[in-house]
Parts: sequence; C-alpha cells; structure tokens
Amino acid sequence: MSHLPVFVAVVAMLAVGRSAASEPREWARAHSDELVRFYRDLHHSPELSFQEKETSRKMAEAMQALGTKVTTGVGGFGVVAIMENGPGPKLMLRADMDALPVVENTGLVFFSQVKVKDERGAEVGVMHACGHDIHMTNLVGVARYLAANKDRFSGTIMFLFQPAEERGGGAKRMIEDGCFSRFFKPDFSVALHVDGTLATGSVGYRAGYTLANVDAVDVTVRGRGGHGAYPHTTIDPIVQAAHLVLDLQTIVSREIKPTEPAVITVGSIHGGSKHNIIGDTCHLQITVRSFSDDVRKHLLAAIRRKAMAVAASAGAPEPTITVTEGTPAMFNDEKLVDRVVASLRRTLGEEKVVPSEQSMGGEDYSEFGLAGVPICMFRLGSVDAKRLAGYKRVSQEPPSLHSAVYYPDAEETLLTGVTAMSVAVLDLLPAKKQP
Repeated sequence: MSHLPVFVAVVAMLAVGRSAASEPREWARAHSDELVRFYRDLHHSPELSFQEKETSRKMAEAMQALGTKVTTGVGGFGVVAIMENGPGPKLMLRADMDALPVVENTGLVFFSQVKVKDERGAEVGVMHACGHDIHMTNLVGVARYLAANKDRFSGTIMFLFQPAEERGGGAKRMIEDGCFSRFFKPDFSVALHVDGTLATGSVGYRAGYTLANVDAVDVTVRGRGGHGAYPHTTIDPIVQAAHLVLDLQTIVSREIKPTEPAVITVGSIHGGSKHNIIGDTCHLQITVRSFSDDVRKHLLAAIRRKAMAVAASAGAPEPTITVTEGTPAMFNDEKLVDRVVASLRRTLGEEKVVPSEQSMGGEDYSEFGLAGVPICMFRLGSVDAKRLAGYKRVSQEPPSLHSAVYYPDAEETLLTGVTAMSVAVLDLLPAKKQP
C-alpha cells in the first residue's frame, strides 16, 4: 500500500507557514500534527540498511521544498542538503535513515507490515525499532523551523541524512564519497538519538567516550566429520566450539583491567545436521565491545589466539577468523557538549537535562568525529513518564531499542527534539546582523 500521497501532502503543509512563531517550542507545538503524520508515514514504510531508496527520496523531497541545495546518492542513498544563510560557522546536523530486520509487534495502527528479502535471501520483517523515523522527522522539523526563521542565525548548515547506520557502514561511505570535500568540512556537528528508558520532555548528555567500539567476529572451527558412534575417527568441531565459548569468557575476566569496559558475546553458534553425524565445521558469530583502542586490539588478538589454541589442542586444521562491521567508539567533544548542554538547560530546565551513562552500544556517527569534526550526540527521551511508571509498578524493564514492541510517544518526543536541536543551532550560530 503506497502512502506517497499522504507523505507529499505532509511535505506541502510543512512548506507553508513562513510566519510561524519564532520560538522553537512554539513552532514545534504549532506544527505537531504535521510532524506526527510525517513520522507515521516513515514508520509505516521502513527500509533496511543499504536499501533506503524510497526513504532517501522522501528526505530529498522534504528538503527541496525548503529551498536547500540537495544532493542525493552520497555514499549510497545518503542525502546532503545545504542551507546557506550568510557568513558564519559551518554546522552539520545528522539523522540516520535505515530500519531493522524485526517483525513489529507494537499494536500501533500504523505499524509496519513490510517484509523483504535480506542479503541471504531470507524473508524478514522490517521495523523502525531504533527510532530512526523519529530522527529523520526531527531533522526535517528543525530544518523547517530554521528556514522559517533565517533572521535568527547566520552561517551554513549541512543537513545530512545517512544510510546504513545499523550496519555500521553508512557514515564511512558518505565520508569516502566526499561529503566533506565536495561540500565543506563542518566546524562542529550535532545529532540526537532516542532513548527508550528516558521520559519524554527530557534529554540526556555525556562528554567524552559515550558509545563503544563495535566489532563482529566470525569464527569457523574445522574438524573431520564422521559417524557419531565412532568419534575416535573424527575431529569434532562442535566440541572445539564449546571449548572456545568457555575460553572466550576468560579474556575479559582475566586479561582486561577490571576498570576498562569490555564485552565479548557469542550471539550465534551453528554446527551439525543430525543426531548421529559429526560435521566438518562449526560457525560462531561474536560481538566485541570496548572503548579504548588498546583494549579493542587486545580483545581481537585474544579471540584469534584462543581459537588457534583450541584447534591446536584438538589436532584440527586452523580455523577461519574474520572481523567485519567495525564501528569506532563515539567520543563527544567536551567543549561542544558544554555549549549544547547550556542551551538545553536554559530552554528545557535543569531537571530535564540529565547525565547519561556510558553504553556498550555502537553508533557510526563516531566516524564523523574521527574525520576531524567535533561532534555531540545527545539522548532524547521517547517514552511518556506515565508509561515508564507503569513498567516500574510491575517490576518490568521498558522495551529496549531494537525490540519488536518498542515505540516512542511521538508527539511529545518530537516537541522536545525539535525544540532542543533548534535551540542548540541558534546558540551555536551567531545572530543575524540587522542592516
């Protein structure tokens, strides 16, 4: 079912009202209905990483309606929209576009019914279970506010809509495709991410290392197959894999300093085909999390060492070990965080701006920081306080991001998000000089 007419209508409504209230919160409240409809269309029609063709087109159309200079196809389906508004600093605002291979179970009337084939040819459901639909809507809302209030700032803004965050490759591809050389290298950048444990109306912040290095390691241990009744004639890869799973647990507990965060999790193990058959191989999929480069290198080297040792002890061929989908740790620039937090406190109130804990989750927004741009990503409360209290009453944790039942309370989430990011922009860019 196509929702394009609804989407175009929403874009058209967002493109009017140039005389909107000049204060971000007033503007966001006045345009809440349109923003929520925009969000619902995106939620209803998600696309997986590296497949964001229609989502990319929608972002381009929304930004073209504002008169920005739009370039599509940057690093795949990436969209860059430039708003020039006189002399001043150059600022980048970023939102990610991709969804997850999750069958939605929220019960929302606009829930995603999308199913597609993944890269392995398997049919999967698709859901915006990580809030990227909120991120996109929020950034379009901020762009709309700024386009209607150009008298309040001076400078140039890059609105960057990034593909493939969930696969950890979109940001790097956009950088490699010249998003900083073809356009400009920003003086600083701001982004946000929804938080499923933080109440709507609130935002979270943290300076320094905030999110982890993320690496995916695939290990295929090898043996010699045969009959399960005659194990002495075989080299059992499943026994090797079991040995390796236990050995991996000692890397963090016995090789890494206790004050250094680190995680090694075996998320998948596949081997064998029948009760009485010993196979030739067993495949393990491992996620590895860390903050410092030294710990990251140690973890990956130790996994290789342990896998080789297990094979040697069994007299087996060497295993195959590959590391993919690496995402560097995200470091929020301290000075930029201080400036943004001051803006948020002034607008939202001290009690609504709270420190966030470090997380072992990953975010390839970090790539822009590694490219030399000071970055700041803050957390956006997305669940109504009453709903959070209900979970607490029954001693239940709220659904985490990536859950089939996670959903944001969109109206209040967007009200705070558009307000917070718009205020940050107005404080980072100088006021327009009056003639």
